[in-house]
Amino acid sequence: MRYLGPGILLAGAAIGGSHLVASTQAGAHYGWSLLGILFLVNLFKYPFFRYGQRYTAATGESILQGYMRLGRPYLVLFFVLNLVAGIANIAGVSMITGSLATNLGIGGISIPTWSALFMASSVLVIIFGGFGLLRRIGKLVVAVLGLSTIVAMVISLVNGPVAEPGYVGESPWTTASFGFVIMFMGWMPAPIESSVWPSLWMKSQEKLRKQAAVMRETMIDFHVGYYASVILAFVFLVLGKMVMYGSGTELSAQGTVFARQLIDLYSETIGHWARPLIILAALSAMVSTTLTTIDAYPRSLTHTTTLLFDPLLAHYRKVQYFWLLSGITGAYLLIRFFVDQLGDMLTVAMTTSFLSSPLFAYINYRVMALDVVPDQYRPKAWERYLSLTGIAFLTGFGVIFVYHVFF
Repeated sequence: MRYLGPGILLAGAAIGGSHLVASTQAGAHYGWSLLGILFLVNLFKYPFFRYGQRYTAATGESILQGYMRLGRPYLVLFFVLNLVAGIANIAGVSMITGSLATNLGIGGISIPTWSALFMASSVLVIIFGGFGLLRRIGKLVVAVLGLSTIVAMVISLVNGPVAEPGYVGESPWTTASFGFVIMFMGWMPAPIESSVWPSLWMKSQEKLRKQAAVMRETMIDFHVGYYASVILAFVFLVLGKMVMYGSGTELSAQGTVFARQLIDLYSETIGHWARPLIILAALSAMVSTTLTTIDAYPRSLTHTTTLLFDPLLAHYRKVQYFWLLSGITGAYLLIRFFVDQLGDMLTVAMTTSFLSSPLFAYINYRVMALDVVPDQYRPKAWERYLSLTGIAFLTGFGVIFVYHVFF
């Protein structure tokens, strides 16, 4: 537990939209059909997330400093993509959180208002609690989430599937379903640009603990977080398969309707006594994602800004506050005007994340070959082969998707 921090925070960020929404829908629509894709995309993204923390432990620098060493254009490109993705993703996860909160039984509060409350609370935690409080909350939420979702999965397996024997659902391997497959892979287990986040959190943890990161501890932290996110992605897919596949319910793209459908379907199958457990699992997933996402995107933008413009380093805190407030303001405006298009917003965010994945994968791979990385920490042969295969996998699916959409 002492070693855990940045890796477990990344798990908290990952186990949200990608798991609660995408994994659940994968099981609900296609049964076991996308189980292989789930494990494949997590395998092929593995080295690029690993490099984020490994680079910092090996060099003492954040991986964004490594981007700068590759060349200023790499950092500028990261900044632009991170700015666009940050506002869209903060809006997406906050809207899901707000939608779920409407099931708490407190009337008269709209989704935009709930979303704003969660965003404002997250900012207060970040400003006044700092990284120490963020890390403690992250550990607690991931523990509660892991326990509650695994218990729910076991109950659903004991009760058995809702589908009639012999039921055959739709296939994901059709042109109509291909967009969902790409969306599913985009945030699974998280967008690759989020591999930067643990690197930045590691620098905060070093200040908190007053000691430099150690490779062994760093890799323990990374693997606990990454494996937790993969296991829970599988758990949510199982839940979708057991409680929704073959139920005949079409999940809505509207936030409040989707959240109510999600909780009602679980409650009807597992038992209405479990409704508080279901709400707890879903909300804990999204609260952790909202909190870590609101911390991580502005943190990345702040670090990038101060690297690109040296004089701003002396005003780091002010720059961070600027990006925090800009991020939640932009996100709130998106939620305010697109409150009934939750599904469309998430589709755009997840698809964009997938299409940019090969680029960030390539940059992370290149960074590990820099001269500042000691030889013993550079990718081994198996990591190089897995990395190149992963880049080819992500690029191939991206090219097929672009061809499918435009041609």
